[in-house]
Amino acid sequence: MNTRPLPLWQVDAFASEPFTGNPAAVVTFGKDSMLDETLMQRIANENNLSETAFVWPVGPNTYGIRWFTPNAEIDLCGHATLAAAHVMFSVSGTVEGDAITFQSKSGDLGVRRLDDNRLELDFPAKPVTPRDVDDALCKALGATPLEVHVGDRDLLAVFQRREDIEAITPDFGALAKLDKVGIIATASDDTGDVDFVSRFFAPAVGVPEDPVTGSAHCALAPFWGERLGTDTMTARQLSPRGGHLTCTLDGDRVRIAGHTVEVLRGIMNVPVE
Repeated sequence: MNTRPLPLWQVDAFASEPFTGNPAAVVTFGKDSMLDETLMQRIANENNLSETAFVWPVGPNTYGIRWFTPNAEIDLCGHATLAAAHVMFSVSGTVEGDAITFQSKSGDLGVRRLDDNRLELDFPAKPVTPRDVDDALCKALGATPLEVHVGDRDLLAVFQRREDIEAITPDFGALAKLDKVGIIATASDDTGDVDFVSRFFAPAVGVPEDPVTGSAHCALAPFWGERLGTDTMTARQLSPRGGHLTCTLDGDRVRIAGHTVEVLRGIMNVPVE
């Protein structure tokens, strides 16, 4: 079988040290050697991370990007975009300055390199609206939230305390049958460590629990910004790996910042016909 070598990186996003935050794979290729989506999906399945980002050059400081879980393409991913930006800034040698743009199915997404070497995403805000607390969600989470809100892709289940979020032991099979892709469990942080905490589950697309979910904060930041009366918040995702984010509301956008750590780079040999 003939194979084609492709550069591959694995980057821990929203992490200040290796093996924390959310690992994402980044695969790059030239605009004249595009991969078809069937092959992208097979590569993402092989990587078996919550997301693999595929990146190709479009113009000066501008790149196309697509994201795949092990079994589905998604329309927006924060941590894999952060990982892709890390590769572009640190490895590609083609970026001039401290700002790049990714063209995606969710529109243009900016990323800035901050003075402290964090990377900051410029993502669309995704406000949520109230919805009744239903039995199916409570049984799937194994816990009853105080309130539930719904967005275009995710459900937002609000709890009283941080320890309520830590204690959730969901039924992933039941979560996968709900009518939204992702389920966000969140609470304000009564310990004073950060402003709010969360966990994120998306078993319907092959991600039982995501370690740190940048895109979920497109909904969390507007929600908690209104509740807390502030435009700038710190957040922590309470997965076993954990991750820290800073969110800033900016009109109909949310800026989401975090550190990145490269843990692997190599070559993936993929089949060609």
